[in-house]
Amino acid sequence: MNNNHPNCAACSFQLSVRACKNKDGKYPPNCPTVTDEEVNATVLKEYASEPVTNFARQASLQEEAGYGNKEQGYARLRPLKPRIEEIFDFIARMNYRRIGMAFCIGLRKEAGMVEKLFSAKSLELVSVICKVGRVSKEELGITDRDKIVPGSFESMCNPILQAETLNREETEFNILLGLCVGHDSLFFQYAKAPCTVLAVKDRVTGHNPLAAVYTLDSYYRSLK
Repeated sequence: MNNNHPNCAACSFQLSVRACKNKDGKYPPNCPTVTDEEVNATVLKEYASEPVTNFARQASLQEEAGYGNKEQGYARLRPLKPRIEEIFDFIARMNYRRIGMAFCIGLRKEAGMVEKLFSAKSLELVSVICKVGRVSKEELGITDRDKIVPGSFESMCNPILQAETLNREETEFNILLGLCVGHDSLFFQYAKAPCTVLAVKDRVTGHNPLAAVYTLDSYYRSLK
C-alpha cells in the first residue's frame, strides 16, 4: 500500500487538533493540507472567479443554515433541515428556475412525490427516467442469462441520454434520485449543469447505504 498518497480517512488525530482545522495543527506525513500547498493555492484561484465564487459562497451559507443553537456552542449544535429542504433552499439562493431530475424507474413513486413539491413551489422541473430511449440491454452485449428477467426484453438504463436530455432542456441545476452505481457516474460525466444527489440507490437498506457501514461490527461484519 502506498503510504505517501493522501488518505484523510485514516487520519489518527482528533478533529479539533488537525491541520485542516487549525493553523498549527497536527498532521501525518501524507496530509494534503500541508504537502500540497502549491496545488491548494492554485485551486484557491478557481474560487476567486465567477460563477464559482458565488456558487461556493452560497453552498457555505447553506451549510451554516442547516444548524441551530449556534449561540450555545459547538457541542449544542443541532440539525434543522432534511436534505430535500436544503436542496430547495439552495435553489432559491442561486435563483434557479429550471431544474433537472434524473431518476430510477424503481423510485418512480418517490420521483412523483418530488415533482409535486416542485410544482407547489412554482419551479420548473424537467425529469427523465432511467429507461428513456427503450434501448435493449443487448446493445451493450448483455446476454439473455444476464438479464434480470431472462427471456424478456429489457431496456438498459440510459444515463447518457438522461444527461443529454437535460442538457438540451438547458437545466440550471440537476438532481439525481436513485441511479445505480456506475449509471450515476456516467450521468455526472455527461451532464453540463451542476448536480446534486437527493438519494442514492440501495436496494437492501431502503436507500440508506450507511446502514451497512454503521453495522460493520454486527450485522454486516462479513463485509470486513
